[in-house]
Amino acid sequence: MINELLPTLTPKIAALRRDIHAHPELAFDEKRTSEKVAAYLDGLGLEVHRGVARTGVVAKLSLGASPRAIGLRAEMDALPLAELNTFPHHSTHEGKMHACGHDGHTAMLLGAAEALSTLRNFDGTVYFIFQPAEEHAGGGRVMVEEGLFERFPMDRVFGLHNWPGMPVGSFGVTEGPVMAGTDSFEIIITGRGGHAAMPHQAVDVVLAGSALVQAVQSLVSRDTDPLAAAVVSVTRFHAGHADNILPETAMLGGTVRTLNGELQDAMEAGLRRVCAGIEATYRVSIDLRYERGYPPTTNASEPTFIAREVAREVVGDAKVLTHLPPSMGAEDFAYMARVVPACYVWLGNGPGEGGCMLHSPHYDFNDEIIATGIRYWVRLAQRALA
Repeated sequence: MINELLPTLTPKIAALRRDIHAHPELAFDEKRTSEKVAAYLDGLGLEVHRGVARTGVVAKLSLGASPRAIGLRAEMDALPLAELNTFPHHSTHEGKMHACGHDGHTAMLLGAAEALSTLRNFDGTVYFIFQPAEEHAGGGRVMVEEGLFERFPMDRVFGLHNWPGMPVGSFGVTEGPVMAGTDSFEIIITGRGGHAAMPHQAVDVVLAGSALVQAVQSLVSRDTDPLAAAVVSVTRFHAGHADNILPETAMLGGTVRTLNGELQDAMEAGLRRVCAGIEATYRVSIDLRYERGYPPTTNASEPTFIAREVAREVVGDAKVLTHLPPSMGAEDFAYMARVVPACYVWLGNGPGEGGCMLHSPHYDFNDEIIATGIRYWVRLAQRALA
């Protein structure tokens, strides 16, 4: 039984997690982490595949005769952030930090691999997917493009992320959209520079840019169904360098977040329409560079049902939240969920006091939830491959 293994397994996994935390590596550079993961899986006797999407690792554990297969996924990369914690396992790599809990996710999945290889009480195949480059670089997309599901065929794939602000050891399991799609844009406005005291002789890009910032808000407030979630935020506006000069160019940039693909398309089309209107109104030229990012992460019905029932078994009904609002953050697990029926759950990391929220320089994964995460992964595999 898993409960008999955890008293010995959990401290070992916690120590491994802290070692990974102390040695953070950025997207597609997770060489130490990747080798540590692969060596651990080798030691369990699993079939281990290195170099998947450059630094990713996939391990296979098959038992019985069933052709059924599932994937369990964790991420390995850290963030380009200077850690402000001073505990013994703080980052030893300047300017890099595990500020999102990927160290904990990786360690818990290794713990689950060890538990399942010891218990050996399921029928089918479990693929343990250790993904590189979740933070902005799209390692999940690269894995899919390189044939993840062709090389390792699976019926369902599951993901998990710790969630500060939720009670320790609770679960959030929601069908439908759980994380937003995220796009980015950069806008170059070109006018005619001139003397600030003679604006009639110039074409003012600051005025045009200011109007553009206000106009794009109508894409959410007037063009989007109030019951549909969308965010358009201009986060950068650079123009000029002197008080008495109207600049020739201005640059604006920002992000678009949506919860479904159709709205994602509509936001891009709307932004192009607004830019065209500003061009005509203010006599400027605009170059819009719109980059599609991660698609929305959407949980399918059947794997979500399985995950919900397993979470209830592991922590009890009262600690499983089934109607959480989606997060407008983004996740490249979405690329996997577009190909294979998927479920992505949240595991409560605690109240997040003292700035201990995701992407904070004060963040640390809560080792108290390691046993809960391992138990969830193990029971999920056993349930899905009963």
